[in-house]
Amino acid sequence: MGAIEWVTESDEYVCELPKETQDAAKEELREDKNTRDQALEQMRNWIKMNPRIENSRLDARFLLRFLRTKKFNVPMAQEATERYLLLRHVYHPAFQKLDITDTPMEELLSLGYLFAVPGRDAKGRRVIVARPGVFDPYKYTNADMCKIHGITYETLMEDELNQVHGFVHFADGAGVSFPHMTLFTPREAVRIVKNGERTIPMRHKEVHAINTHSSLKFALDFGMSLISEKIKKRVKIYTSLEDAIEQKMDTSMLPKEYGGTMPMKEMIDLWRKELLEARPMLLNHDKMKVHLHLYSEKAREGAISALKQGFGCSDVNSGDSTIHGISGSFRKLEVD
Repeated sequence: MGAIEWVTESDEYVCELPKETQDAAKEELREDKNTRDQALEQMRNWIKMNPRIENSRLDARFLLRFLRTKKFNVPMAQEATERYLLLRHVYHPAFQKLDITDTPMEELLSLGYLFAVPGRDAKGRRVIVARPGVFDPYKYTNADMCKIHGITYETLMEDELNQVHGFVHFADGAGVSFPHMTLFTPREAVRIVKNGERTIPMRHKEVHAINTHSSLKFALDFGMSLISEKIKKRVKIYTSLEDAIEQKMDTSMLPKEYGGTMPMKEMIDLWRKELLEARPMLLNHDKMKVHLHLYSEKAREGAISALKQGFGCSDVNSGDSTIHGISGSFRKLEVD
């Protein structure tokens, strides 16, 4: 058997970040050349020696996603990397074949369901706009919803400026109704949110939501109960755009329809170009794999506690209260 051909090989990292970004990385993430070089070497050696990882990217830009999110705590970055690779494999309908040219993806993009606006705010962050009300729950599946999020986030995570400065989220709840709530079972929702926050290496700095209808209060409260206290403190909910503006939410980066200057369609067209550039990389990610048989059943099912326990083959004790069981739970995601 010959040497493994990795999805991407190890490379010599050359820092080309602007000075203000380097300063922010040093202050917020404890990142400097020495720390970074040592951490990258440790990450690569660990991946190569990890019998559970079949294939992965080894380039610095990919590994820095995890190191920066975990503030260069190498063991935590390693756990996050393995969790990511495992969940890519397990939740393959959501993570694989991330092709923006597929008809449902192109339609959701054109509707403005989810997109990143051009440019950066005063703190260097990209702003992500979500409009869940335009998602037709009778036309599209929960797999489509997961996939468009995967395409969006994977594209954004590749940019080192985003890895350091993080993201601002803006959501418009107008048009969201009960059928949207039934796209995922409560069990699916728990697993997606819990795994997503721990696994997708993104720094969520602010979350703003408008038009959150009182009839959906239960769903909103349930969603808020799933996220960490750290993220919860960064969430601001407004009754309307006017309410948000009154409370001094910055609308300058948003589409013209929400108080900014550039029309939403123009923003979406610019974002589409970014997604098309990223398409080959995203499709290449399908080569990343783990040896599923080396994980416990609960780890394969996406149980948070199982993943926390060092990815061992032994089952988590039966007294564990974490919700388990991906079989059946993600039935609708088992697409061709």
